[in-house]
Amino acid sequence: MRLLILAAGQGKRIGSEAAGLPKVMRRALDRPLIDYVLSATGFVEEKDVYVIVGFCKEAVMEAYPGLNYVVQEERKGTGHAVMCAADAFRDYDGDVMVINGDMPLFKRSSLEAMCRAHRESGAACTLGTCIAKGEIPPYGRIIRDEVGNVSAIVEQKDATEEQRQIRELNVGVYIFDARSLFAALPKLKKSPVSGEYYITDVPEYLARDGKVTRPFVLEDEREAMGVNTAEDLAAVEDTLRKYGI
Repeated sequence: MRLLILAAGQGKRIGSEAAGLPKVMRRALDRPLIDYVLSATGFVEEKDVYVIVGFCKEAVMEAYPGLNYVVQEERKGTGHAVMCAADAFRDYDGDVMVINGDMPLFKRSSLEAMCRAHRESGAACTLGTCIAKGEIPPYGRIIRDEVGNVSAIVEQKDATEEQRQIRELNVGVYIFDARSLFAALPKLKKSPVSGEYYITDVPEYLARDGKVTRPFVLEDEREAMGVNTAEDLAAVEDTLRKYGI
């Protein structure tokens, strides 16, 4: 298996530009956010770890010199970020885990279980999800088909009022058959709102091609906490202090 970490984001809402750091290098309890992700995915060999960098890329590359890097010169969304890695994966025929680099609460045990479920299912994609038990955060909603496979992910801004009541949410970690992923990426359409390409559209394109995306539901919804604002960072640090996730 290979690992692809999305780490090109600037983090405007958390003030990363003023700090001169990419969002993934902001610290939670004095460790960079990406450091937690690397720990949780430590079952992947270092030679198989690829990191998509962009804003202030040198900060990541200097901190973790043993990894493989792909530069996203223009940040046109998560789908575009993965497209930038196409050359590095051209001759690769295996599975790839794609994970957001700003989500420090994933447990290694959860990600390893997700890998096992993916291998056993034979699906083209296994998608990490969680069930919101309280107030529903503004994450993408999971749309399942009649047999329980994922047919689409609908972002909150695009969701109908009925879809916004869905409690199963996308958490920002995926395992793909690499060939299926890179075959689907060129088919993605720009968002009419942002002009960006989103990896969250890939399951829908896989479904159109008759390929299966299976959900993997995390038992602990706290693992889905990401960092976009100073308030998010404070909440993550509080969770780390209390529970040591």
